[in-house]
Amino acid sequence: MNLLLDYGNTRLKWASWDGVALGAVAAAANVEMDLSTLWKDHGSVDAAWIASVASAAANAFLAAALRGRFGIEPVFAATRAQACGVRIAYAEPVQLGVDRFLCLIAAHAMAATGTVIVSCGTALTMDALAADGTHLGGLIAASPDMAAHALRVSAARLADVPAGNITDMADNSADAIASGTWLSAVALIERFHARTERRLGACPMLILAGGGAMRLSGLLGVPHRIEADLVLRGLAHYAQSSR
Repeated sequence: MNLLLDYGNTRLKWASWDGVALGAVAAAANVEMDLSTLWKDHGSVDAAWIASVASAAANAFLAAALRGRFGIEPVFAATRAQACGVRIAYAEPVQLGVDRFLCLIAAHAMAATGTVIVSCGTALTMDALAADGTHLGGLIAASPDMAAHALRVSAARLADVPAGNITDMADNSADAIASGTWLSAVALIERFHARTERRLGACPMLILAGGGAMRLSGLLGVPHRIEADLVLRGLAHYAQSSR
């Protein structure tokens, strides 16, 4: 049995993988995580594959925990210029986050069609993928939560404004911040999707991933689907191709 791990900015997610299908996905918040006890009840593991956007120190700590618990040397996935039928647009592959790279791989494996992948977590990322696996490029923006936090930190009179609701025209600061940050993200996504459609000459499938996917889903005017655990799915394909 293999163990696949997605080490993000705020959470660690993992699932068993038997070479065919993912098992149940578990998660722990980084700030609350105790790696020394995390897998104490887990069965044996033959190999561990990690997709990480964490710091080098955090990666070393995770690798040591896996080494100590299972007696294996984990493999960290790395962005490549080409893998699993996907060819990325970046001239320097290392600059494309491995999470985005694996989402591209997962999306391409789902269907041979033009696709826009949006992940809303700590950051808001967008990537366009042609049906033949050619990555057309993407965007990185602050997620709505990060943008709202930046406003509260940078503007003294907004520091204590509570969380608000989303509306087209807010009549209070709490709703104005929530609405401005989330609807800005929606506008950017819809623009990126429209530009991708123009580039491809066909309407691309829109996939949402990340912790903010559900909230975005209720705001978007473009047909879409939510795909949970997209990074882990891409990691499974990456691991299979690397054997």
